[in-house]
Amino acid sequence: MTLTLNATEDPTVLDENGNRIPVGAALVSPDAESATPKLWLQNLSLKYKTTGGERMLALDSIDLKVRAGEFLCIVGPSGCGKSTLLFLIAGLHEPTSGAVLMDGKKVIHTGTDRIMIFQEHGLFPWLTVEENVEFGLKMKGVEKKLRRERVREYLNLVHLGKFQKSYIHQLSGGMKQRVAIARALATEPDVLLMDEPFAALDAQTRDLLHDELERIWAETGRTIIFVTHNVREAVRLGDRVAVLTFRPGRLKREYLIDLPRPRHLEDTAVAGTARDILGDLREEINKSLAVEYQQ
Repeated sequence: MTLTLNATEDPTVLDENGNRIPVGAALVSPDAESATPKLWLQNLSLKYKTTGGERMLALDSIDLKVRAGEFLCIVGPSGCGKSTLLFLIAGLHEPTSGAVLMDGKKVIHTGTDRIMIFQEHGLFPWLTVEENVEFGLKMKGVEKKLRRERVREYLNLVHLGKFQKSYIHQLSGGMKQRVAIARALATEPDVLLMDEPFAALDAQTRDLLHDELERIWAETGRTIIFVTHNVREAVRLGDRVAVLTFRPGRLKREYLIDLPRPRHLEDTAVAGTARDILGDLREEINKSLAVEYQQ
């Protein structure tokens, strides 16, 4: 793809079709990924029945490849199917057509190689922190000594080693999400699926968890697919940002985020790149708002 400098003070470039692209981000060409992907969403579509009995097309022909160790962020307006896409990858839903391939094999069921983390952390209040982290390992049949070692390892990784005997109600919101991350990582999944995990947190806690998640990702080498409404959060964290259209959800555009790490939300380059991606997304948000207004 040929990029040409835009002759304005605006920090953008022009691609070969005259589209503006922010400096720090580049459109991903269709043949950019030649290596075998960790995940391949192959022409994925999903229809579901409405309360009136009609079949609604939620996702339409999503074709997306994810490299091993990549941090992919997915953004889009409300109702575009971002969370549904994660459910399909996790094996919680079955696509109407197309397939999810992981390491070249079709995903049919749920599995411990793909773990989801939600906005609601889903921790068990009657268990201690260490018992919550240990729970998935027990379900996998991991022997007790190895379970305890792995629990200590991942609690230390999220800086909660001193809170292993605490109960969930004794923790702050940010600490609860770190327990949820430790519990997910302890089962050593290949892919971490995160559905707006920080949306309910205050801005200061969210910023701290951005730093923590980036550090954990760098240390573990996990593949992460992160859904968010916050475009600046996506640019702050992602190697790549995929933009979905409003209903039905289609892959509108992909942006490669070529900015040095560590990044911060207040960085000029992060804010500028997010602003331009949001401009690309605004048309889809307006469609979403128009539907809400009609209802």
